[in-house]
This record gives sequence, C-alpha cells and structure tokens, in this order.
Amino acid sequence: MEYVYAAMLLHSAEKEIDEDGVNAVLTAAGVDVDGARVKALVASLGSVDIGEAMATAVAAPVAASAAPAASGGGGGEAAAAEEAEAEEEEEDDAAGFEGLGSLFG
Repeated sequence: MEYVYAAMLLHSAEKEIDEDGVNAVLTAAGVDVDGARVKALVASLGSVDIGEAMATAVAAPVAASAAPAASGGGGGEAAAAEEAEAEEEEEDDAAGFEGLGSLFG
C-alpha cells in the first residue's frame, strides 16, 4: 500500500512518477524498497490519469450516500424500502461466506 501512497504523494506534489521518485519517497519513509514492485507500479500507472482516478474514487462514496437521503420524502414507503434493502444486503453477505467456506473443505 505504501507504494501506491508514494505515487499519490508524487502526483500531489506535481512530480513525475518514475522509479527514482518512488524509490526516494519510500526510502525517506523508512521502507525497504522492492525494485520489482516499484517497476510494476510505475509501469501500471503509465496509462492512468491519477487525478481523474482519485476524483472518481472520492465521488463514488458521496454519490452512494446521497441516493438514500434524496428519497426521504416518502414516509412509510421509504422506511419499508430501506428495511427491504438491509435484509437483502444481509442475505448477500451470508451467501458470500458460504461460498468462501467451500474453498477450505
């Protein structure tokens, strides 16, 4: 995770995200740097618009939390819909764990 944070720090400082920069940030933070991981990170970020990705990641939780608040005027209907949604989420969580348990016999 610290490798991604190093790239984000370089981006916010408007520096080029290259192997030397990532190595310098990680070394300054006291991290034992793995050169292969740095190379892979820099290569994978070559075609990514980090500013856009960060804006999308920040906006996604805001949009998700704004949707239930916007439907608040329905009184009993809204409460029933929220209750049904909560029950559905609980069922989905349980189903996920059942599938995970089958992996371990």
